[in-house]
Amino acid sequence: MSIFDKLKKVPIKVDDNIVKTNNAKEFDLNIEKILENWEVYHAIREIIANALDEQILTNTKDISIYKSNDGWWHIIDFGRGLNYHHLTQNENEEKLTNDKLIGRFGVGLKDALATLYRHGIKVQIISKYGIITLKEASKSGFDDIITLHAQIAPPQNPNMVGTDFCLLGCNVDDIEKAKSLFLTFSGKNILEKNAYGEVIENSTNTADIYINGVKVAEESNFLFSYNITSLTAQLKKALNRERTNVGRSAYTGRIKDILKACSSEKVIDALVEDLQQFGSGNRHDELSWNDIAMHASIKMNQLHKDTTFVTTSDLQNKPSLIDEMQRSGYNPVVVPDNIISKMEDYNTGAKSGETLTTANQYIKDEKERFVPVEIDINALTVYEKEVYNITDSILKLIGGKPKNVKKIVIVEKIYESELFNETLGLWIAGENKILIKRKQLKSLEQYAGTLLHECAHAISGADDVSRDFELKLTEIIGIVSSKLIQYHQM
Repeated sequence: MSIFDKLKKVPIKVDDNIVKTNNAKEFDLNIEKILENWEVYHAIREIIANALDEQILTNTKDISIYKSNDGWWHIIDFGRGLNYHHLTQNENEEKLTNDKLIGRFGVGLKDALATLYRHGIKVQIISKYGIITLKEASKSGFDDIITLHAQIAPPQNPNMVGTDFCLLGCNVDDIEKAKSLFLTFSGKNILEKNAYGEVIENSTNTADIYINGVKVAEESNFLFSYNITSLTAQLKKALNRERTNVGRSAYTGRIKDILKACSSEKVIDALVEDLQQFGSGNRHDELSWNDIAMHASIKMNQLHKDTTFVTTSDLQNKPSLIDEMQRSGYNPVVVPDNIISKMEDYNTGAKSGETLTTANQYIKDEKERFVPVEIDINALTVYEKEVYNITDSILKLIGGKPKNVKKIVIVEKIYESELFNETLGLWIAGENKILIKRKQLKSLEQYAGTLLHECAHAISGADDVSRDFELKLTEIIGIVSSKLIQYHQM
């Protein structure tokens, strides 16, 4: 009984193009199990993989795939030439010890031959060692058991270079589908390479996962596609005989290694941009891995020193701080709260110049970077002194100076850099003092408005709601205060 009897198979007649000779030898391929779910393209994939491996091992020119005028498809490599001994190995030691190759089991080629035979595809393997074709024959010592054999005829060209794998009966769709499983034929753009693999631009909704250039899985929510070129023990174990449906748990670790070794601006910018999508639900899976989110943030900080990292809570509750960041030339990037927490932990051990600028770090750096110079009251002009001396009268309007305000200071400027909006006053809770810019003393309305505004911060402990609100509030308070003071003086 043939192992193919249970499978639907198109009978093969010996083609006139197949060399027939009385000197042909044959041997049993000893195929114990047929991969019934394999289609023709799976078999062609194995042939292409074998050719690509030979190209790598021998450092020869690119393989060639084409259809000749007589209808045969040819998959040609320019290596050492295949001989029948390669069909007797269960595991190929040469491939097992080389992590850069696709094949590792040494049985893929035999699986391919069995699949092609089952689907009625005619095969010739031509090299300087001979011409191999397929036939069914009795198993040695068991006449009633029919198995697939390889028939080897003497070579036509003993000086031939490489191997010509010839197929008749497959169609262009089979070839193209097989080629689509290889990175080398995909036309995809490789963004960055490192010791662990390659990051590949993903232009579709589905990302592809490759191992040494052959596709093993798809991901529906990955930012990039990946080609893993350095295999872990876990990944080698998971890389099954069919090289399909490799689970995410097997390759996640290596993809993290690939990303953490990336430093190019194109990859890092894409990661950070995607990280900011956490609130919209459009964030890709790689950025849900905290170590990748942190790596992207650290690299972003190295590439763009003007980056600050804030949370949605910072945007809502500390708008004035965000304004100050922008005035100082920084670009706030919104990241999840848990990442900010990890950044704060990172900063505790970071060297000078390597800290990540979070809201807390920004405040700390600002204090260290610039200390406003207090102006001696005696250095003020006569009119400025007159306005300043009304301070107590202004504060009486709100019941006197707030208990937590220890000092009210006049300064020339509050921040070193004020690119967008000028800061006129500032409540510094940690030092219990209010800073007011000297220019506010030019007008009673301006000074009173700024003073009461900062007192409101001191009393409430709250941040500004928005810049527009702050300016309008200051204007109104100033007008009201001015009128009240004038009335009081009258």
